[in-house]
Amino acid sequence: MVQGHLERTHLRLRSTQRGSKVQAIITEINAWAWGVPMQVLLLGTGVFLTAGLGFLTWIRLGLAFRMLASGRSGRGEGDIPPFRALMTSLSATIGTGNIAGVATAMTLGGPGALFWMWLTALFGMAMKYAEAVLAVRFREQDDQGGYSGGPMYYIKNGLGPRFAILGSAFALFGSMAGFGLANTVQSNSVAQVLADQFQIPWLLTGALLMLLVGAVILGGIKRIAATASAIVPTMAVAYIAMSSVVLILHWEMIPSALSTIVSTAFTGASAAGGFAGATVWAAIRFGVARGIFSNEAGLGSAPIAHAAAQTNEPVEQGLIAMLGTFIDTLVVCTMTGLVIMLTGVLESGISGASLTAMAFGSAIPGGELVVTLGVVLFATTTMIGWSFYGERCVVYLFGTRAILPFRVLWVLAIPIGAGTDLGLIWLIADTLNAFMAIPNLIALLLLSPVVFALSRDYFFARSRTDQSVV
Repeated sequence: MVQGHLERTHLRLRSTQRGSKVQAIITEINAWAWGVPMQVLLLGTGVFLTAGLGFLTWIRLGLAFRMLASGRSGRGEGDIPPFRALMTSLSATIGTGNIAGVATAMTLGGPGALFWMWLTALFGMAMKYAEAVLAVRFREQDDQGGYSGGPMYYIKNGLGPRFAILGSAFALFGSMAGFGLANTVQSNSVAQVLADQFQIPWLLTGALLMLLVGAVILGGIKRIAATASAIVPTMAVAYIAMSSVVLILHWEMIPSALSTIVSTAFTGASAAGGFAGATVWAAIRFGVARGIFSNEAGLGSAPIAHAAAQTNEPVEQGLIAMLGTFIDTLVVCTMTGLVIMLTGVLESGISGASLTAMAFGSAIPGGELVVTLGVVLFATTTMIGWSFYGERCVVYLFGTRAILPFRVLWVLAIPIGAGTDLGLIWLIADTLNAFMAIPNLIALLLLSPVVFALSRDYFFARSRTDQSVV
């Protein structure tokens, strides 16, 4: 018996050692995947597309909002109105990254990290625009009548058979990554925050999330889009409103906070209180990384939703799509960052969602509940939105027969994530996200002439129409 116990103990030790080695290897791969080359490729692609488009993603921002306002009804082929396509996309991007990600970036990179998040978003808008343009241009209709699009389709139909392996790679990585960062990690975040605030057992949280998300995603893209259109605007406006209250209470400090954000982006942040200080490189690294994590520009996920839009004009959907990056980072993330700055909690030594909760709680009685509710809603909508992304990736690989099995597996994974230590799963999924981005960025660069030509033709025709009216 003693001998058996010793053998079992030895096996557990060997298993732990093997697990540590695996995690160490994946950590190294992750560091390489999201290292300097990837960040240069992402930002470089954004800069190239922005310049190639003549900065239309900045100049045409007003037009994009007008199109969004008129996009509640569809005007062409597709499954859902353009407005609902954007809400579906935002349901997947406005998540814990807007609350915890911003706080983490500023903790590790100093206030200047927020500046680099802004820069990532400004150039990321061009990537989101190009992704949606190509998604609508090269989408397909499946045997059930649904519209499928995204990187795998514009790679296959735009670049041809020689690049088919890139489309399959994107679909494979996308379908796998979703179960990590967009499913189990999100349910785990909800379970943890509800347990901390209200002592709700993780099993109950997991079961309720499974029923809620399952009821939505089993209805397909139309029910997902309808749910997103109801929840996303409400939760975004509510979060912005509460953040605005904090800004109004500290309005006299806003100019100083903005000055600090800009100056530390180029000089670094010195140590003070519980804050360890940060170099310029840290500000750039964590600002860019968390910015991309939040708005997903360049990853290739959002165009899967925009491909389902009821429109025959790729450029118009591209203009609507780029608003996702603007709203996610330049509005919501900025609000979070300013609240943290104005309330003076950055030097507390706390990070993540706890830091954001402390910031709201110090300014508004019960303000930490805003963060709790935000995490719950944002994480839940991320699970719903990303389920469609994963489903379309699976359809590309295996056909429509895989839809129901995928939806069932997606729902069943939710309670597992709620009560499991997901350190290794998070790391693997984050690495797979980087592997998703690579084929998408290659496609964006190679198909950029198509994007430029479609944009040029659209705005030329639009200008001629305006002149004829005059």
